Amino acid sequence: MNISLRQKSLKNGRISLFLDYYLPKAKQTRRKESLKLYLYSNPKSKPQKEHNKNTLILAESIRSRQLLKLQHEEHDFSHLIRDKDTNSKKSFIAYFREQTQKKINNKSSYGIWNSVLHYITKYAGTNGVFIQDIDKQWVEGFKEYLLSKNAPDNNITLSVNTAHIYFSKFKTSIRQAQKDKLLNHNPCEDVAHIPQEEKEREFLTLEELKTLVKTECRYPILKKAFLFSALTGLRKSDILKMKWREVQYSKEQGWYIRFTQKKTKGTETLPISTQARDLLGEPNEDKGTLVFNGLKYDGSTSIRIQRWILNAGISKKITFHCARHTFATLQLTFGTDIYTVSKLLGHRVLKTTQIYAKIIDQKKVDAVNSIPNLDI
Repeated sequence: MNISLRQKSLKNGRISLFLDYYLPKAKQTRRKESLKLYLYSNPKSKPQKEHNKNTLILAESIRSRQLLKLQHEEHDFSHLIRDKDTNSKKSFIAYFREQTQKKINNKSSYGIWNSVLHYITKYAGTNGVFIQDIDKQWVEGFKEYLLSKNAPDNNITLSVNTAHIYFSKFKTSIRQAQKDKLLNHNPCEDVAHIPQEEKEREFLTLEELKTLVKTECRYPILKKAFLFSALTGLRKSDILKMKWREVQYSKEQGWYIRFTQKKTKGTETLPISTQARDLLGEPNEDKGTLVFNGLKYDGSTSIRIQRWILNAGISKKITFHCARHTFATLQLTFGTDIYTVSKLLGHRVLKTTQIYAKIIDQKKVDAVNSIPNLDI
């Protein structure tokens, strides 16, 4: 009796992991079981190598657990390893690694979960921690660890907002453990969340936006995409993948874009102005082609945008995402109600949009205080 960990190369370039059972006393002496775990066949980057390492550790852990279970059953010790007992003694790090593995097809989400796994592993130490041993005190300690200078790499303190995100993922895994009946009580319910800090959202005024339109940019397609975002509120990720078939027209609605948000996966119908549509130019005959074909976003893109901004005589630090902020603040400035703005931006909750309302309120305060002292 034995269980071996095997690998199988797939057409998509990845490697699938499966267990190969050898059961000499069974009717079917050999049996295969897919683990639904995958490796990069030729890992090049550090995250890919780290993924392969963690996945192999997880696969070997599953193999060992299955072999132990079979050995107990063969010797009639199965009553010692009831599901209830094995679940309660399950490693939380192994469990969190399983949850992380499920995010592999979402690059950004997987990266965050993998980072949280790194922090959990360092905090738990060499002995790790069982799921049943995670209590309020352990959760409080992990929360403080995220906010401390005892970070896993180079003693760099996480920003409060990054710690907030990491703690959220940790809490999500604990809630899932409770759903999986691995915990009777959610210890996170007794611990306050790490509050987010409000970031200053930079944006352009109408006058500054007009100036940008008249200012030449060395990368015309980047200028067009930025201005389109400022006129529609579309995220960079949705602009990069936008295709001509998504740009549609009807007599009732005028011009609009029918697309699926990359961030939320929600299907949206976004009305756009005539000038936003005119900015796009003539459509490609092939409706499946990208509207902003040739537009790339890498480490140098922000530098290119900032040079364009400086050439326009604007001293603000502007990124591509600031175009979306500009759209929101201009809509509120010119009287669009906050609920409509929220829908145009594709926000799931109104609270997210209220940040822009605070910006407009501050502009009003600054305006009334701008009157010179009259020496009354």
